[in-house]
Amino acid sequence: MSIRKRSRWFPSALFALALLMAAMPLMAAFPPVPALRQRVNDYAGMISPATRAEIEQKLAALEAEDGTQIAILTVPSLQGEPIEEFSIRVAEAWKLGDEKRDNGVLLIVSKGDRKVRIEVGYGLEGRLTDLESGRIIRGVIQPAFAKGDFDAGFTGAADALVTAVKGEFKADSSSKGKDDSPSIPLVFIILLVLFFYLRMFGGRRHGGPYVSGGWGGPGGGIFSSGGDSGFSGGGGGFGGGGASGDW
Repeated sequence: MSIRKRSRWFPSALFALALLMAAMPLMAAFPPVPALRQRVNDYAGMISPATRAEIEQKLAALEAEDGTQIAILTVPSLQGEPIEEFSIRVAEAWKLGDEKRDNGVLLIVSKGDRKVRIEVGYGLEGRLTDLESGRIIRGVIQPAFAKGDFDAGFTGAADALVTAVKGEFKADSSSKGKDDSPSIPLVFIILLVLFFYLRMFGGRRHGGPYVSGGWGGPGGGIFSSGGDSGFSGGGGGFGGGGASGDW
């Protein structure tokens, strides 16, 4: 690399690194984004194995037919972070849905905070509106959770979400297996490495639901690969559409 080329990115990289280091105390206080291991990621241990398998099958069938990805995440606690902020961080990290159609949906439940949110990808906001998302939370999830019947709440929510989005898109088999990811500039590689370093080690100083460097519950830590079904997001985008509630 020539000196001229190096001079173009080096100051920017140093500046970005300095900003990131200054933000370390705030970032370390956030709960880490759990790993996307399958469609139903029950890190809070709220769903029975039989129900988890049933929902997984339903969501897989929807993706096979429509190409729409729905994923569920439960966590023990938000550690003080608003569920709307945590949800969008997870959505941006998991990238559910197709890159071109943004047809992903994320259902997040925090057991300790008794909070729930439905996060909707750009491409489904016209079908799964904020109003409809709120209706699913109030009419399906809240009544079941209030009675302590988590299995019924998650099953009902999965059924309602599938019904709401089904038929909006059709699966595009030609797009599978392609990798159109753009190359990442060096400055973003530096940011990415530091970001994951903070996620791995920052949270340990703040207590909370961490076990062996990750979220507790079934499946082990957030960086564990054991039991991974091979499920992953397709590059879909989210803009904050959806609804939140509690029980």
